[in-house]
Amino acid sequence: MELEGSWWKSQIASDIHQTLRYRETKLPSYKGQSPQLNLRRYFADLIAIVSNRFKLCPTARHLAVYLLDLFMDRYDISIQQLHIVALSCLLLASKFEDKEDRVPKLDQLNSLGCMTNMNLVMTKQNLLHMELLLLETFQWNLCLPTPAHFIDYYLSIAVHESDLHDGWPMMCLEKTKIYMAKYADYFLEVSLQDHVFLNYLPSFVAAACVAASRIILRLTPSWPSRLHRLTVYPWEALFPCIERLLMAHDNDVKEANKHKSQLNHTACLFPPPSPALPQGHVQQHMPQFLHSQNQLQFHHSTPQQPSCQQLVPTAHTSAFPLPTCTSSLTTNVQPRAHLQTATSVSLAAVPIEVKPCIGVSYNRSFPVNGHYSCITQCFER
Repeated sequence: MELEGSWWKSQIASDIHQTLRYRETKLPSYKGQSPQLNLRRYFADLIAIVSNRFKLCPTARHLAVYLLDLFMDRYDISIQQLHIVALSCLLLASKFEDKEDRVPKLDQLNSLGCMTNMNLVMTKQNLLHMELLLLETFQWNLCLPTPAHFIDYYLSIAVHESDLHDGWPMMCLEKTKIYMAKYADYFLEVSLQDHVFLNYLPSFVAAACVAASRIILRLTPSWPSRLHRLTVYPWEALFPCIERLLMAHDNDVKEANKHKSQLNHTACLFPPPSPALPQGHVQQHMPQFLHSQNQLQFHHSTPQQPSCQQLVPTAHTSAFPLPTCTSSLTTNVQPRAHLQTATSVSLAAVPIEVKPCIGVSYNRSFPVNGHYSCITQCFER
């Protein structure tokens, strides 16, 4: 379903959008009843790490996580098999959404730290079996819209010269558009981390991401009529989803502040031999939410405006660490009785070979799912 070029700027953009809106109404139901639901955040982060390593497009990453969610919702799967399933979902999604030269190769997947640390290795036959099982589970339909498929279309009109910043006209429209895109991408990744966002339609989540970005950038009105017309979602409907996104952002800012305080304390105890570059000021934007007259009002803890700097995410650590290497692997995975799927292939038919633990560490820091270390001010007067 890869859409070449800037389709949202083409003459058929409206038709493509309507097609995506129709397809999202036909998405499979998600019940959130996987026995491994507590591991879901870890494997969503794993897919994000690997997709970033291979520079896959956002739609491939979001589709891979969605395929994993649907598959976990239907099967009871061991932790070892979940690694295979997650990487297979990413491989299928990249084949469907991205360019051929970016699709990861089998040897590249086997060399990942998550595989070596678990003593796992996939063969070509193993991978084909798993891909076949996934395709049959989804009835060979991978045309499944995600919020990443809608976001560019909504971003195309997310910022306009008529918008106000803190009640004043904007003086740098292009910079505002750049930071709007950065924050929209950030909120998209936030939506990947919690399965609760699967309760909303993908277009709904994308619209909420744009609205949350406008609030963080202090643009008014928070939800202009042009976005209402394009998305067909009123502010009142979007507000619960927007609040979830902003609460996650608020927690990220608090954690970034805590991390910065720890670094400053360490620097006081062990001063560097040479002067260090000044750190960007961290501003907490959302300490309180107030819903009034179709606008989300909020207070600022600091009235002064920080300087314009590059948004830099800090290292993100998953809440679920990788299990230690084991010599024996459980491969017997049976479909759940009340969620049987029409497939002739079982997970037990997918063998896993064991190889010695290489102990290769994998860099867990990546630009998505991370915490922005500062809130940038991109408006100049």
